[in-house]
Amino acid sequence: MEDKSFVIWGRNPVVEAIKAGKSLEKILIAHDTSTPKEILELAKQHNIKVQRVPRKKVEELAGTKKTQGVVALLSPIKYWDATELMQKTIDENGFLLVLDHITDPQNVGNMIRTAEVLGASGVIIPKERSAPINEVVVKGSAGAVFHVPIAKVGSIRNTLDKFKKMGGWVMATEKGGQPIHKIKFPFPLAVVLGSEGKGTSKPVLETADIIATIPMKGKITSLNVAAATAIALWEVAKQNWIEVDNG
Repeated sequence: MEDKSFVIWGRNPVVEAIKAGKSLEKILIAHDTSTPKEILELAKQHNIKVQRVPRKKVEELAGTKKTQGVVALLSPIKYWDATELMQKTIDENGFLLVLDHITDPQNVGNMIRTAEVLGASGVIIPKERSAPINEVVVKGSAGAVFHVPIAKVGSIRNTLDKFKKMGGWVMATEKGGQPIHKIKFPFPLAVVLGSEGKGTSKPVLETADIIATIPMKGKITSLNVAAATAIALWEVAKQNWIEVDNG
């Protein structure tokens, strides 16, 4: 259940929230309600995701039946512009964490926490098929979402292609690549972690300069994505710190 402090309900309040520049994760509209044209137009202008859901879902989120069929999930953070975040990474000769459609909010929170602790320049997440930054993510990150820049993008592949054109490199953490502890990482670097179910998506693998694999010697041949993130970012951060210290 969403924290009610992150939920806005009713047509006019949602309209005013958008006009006021509030950062919204998404807007949910009940299947059986008439199409609120002004909300749809504003959402399109501000690139906010709109999703049709059962009325029961809308009312559960709002905690009331007086929703007019509309709720919006308010983001607890202000997102960065992706280009500005990538330029920041270039300027710092640092590293970015890229979440390739991670849908579990606890994992997302843990991954953002690791990125902040290890000094990542920022985090990039996709707008679709990704856990929203909600109270579960905030708690899972131990508040790290308030300290590390986060950008939300429409296409991970297009964003990584742009990062490469700006002078960055891309590393996907996936099976079948080079052992991660033997790689000399180039910086600035985008480190991509894929979803537990499907792994790194094919378009991302195609654009990656490096495929890094975490060697495993146990009988269980997979790691939770948050654990894999901690291992991958630690290997990257160690080399980045040495490079910065020697720079």
